[in-house]
Amino acid sequence: MDVRIETSWKVRLKDEFIKDYFINLTEFVRDEYKKFRVYPPGREIFRAFEYCPFESVKVVIIGQDPYHGPGQANGLCFSVRNGISFPPSLMNILTEIKQDLGVEMPGNGDLEHWAKQGVLLLNATLTVRANSPGSHQNKGWEIFTDAVIRKLSAEKQYLVFLLWGSYAQKKGEMIDPAKHLILKSPHPSPLSASRGFFGCCHFSKTNAYLRSKGMKEINW
Repeated sequence: MDVRIETSWKVRLKDEFIKDYFINLTEFVRDEYKKFRVYPPGREIFRAFEYCPFESVKVVIIGQDPYHGPGQANGLCFSVRNGISFPPSLMNILTEIKQDLGVEMPGNGDLEHWAKQGVLLLNATLTVRANSPGSHQNKGWEIFTDAVIRKLSAEKQYLVFLLWGSYAQKKGEMIDPAKHLILKSPHPSPLSASRGFFGCCHFSKTNAYLRSKGMKEINW
């Protein structure tokens, strides 16, 4: 089976693509795209990997589902297409960056420029049916993205993992804290941002850690 994913990732994840769960997942996703409107567009399912090859990863942000509204999802967690209004969680992320680093709010919500600097913007589930959050959960995507996190933890060092909310923090069990920096806070959604996401200073802490390891900071 041919999976259209960036070469460095394809080499490292090749064993996943031949497992029964992934074959079944592929059949399920193809069927969903035929029958329903599904986000993101098929060519953007693995966009997070396309912009952030394995060797380039410095920071990992873990989301849950892609956005399920028209034109929002673009294959990068928390990111939206240029011209789409900021969803509440993204607005809160950008607000925290302004408070933390003094960086002004950008003109659009496409986080491609983060990805190209080594920020892997990874949703745990890479596809979703339109207007139906969670519709592609427990179909196999989580097994695949768990494998991605394990591979990163095992084969790299000095990564920063930003785990926002209880769902992302469960993924932290697969990360070696002796090799990597794990930063946790409540989710940036309006329901929880005021309970500790605002003021977490994760963006300055990330850059300070990268600096301490001789790596280039992220231009948030």
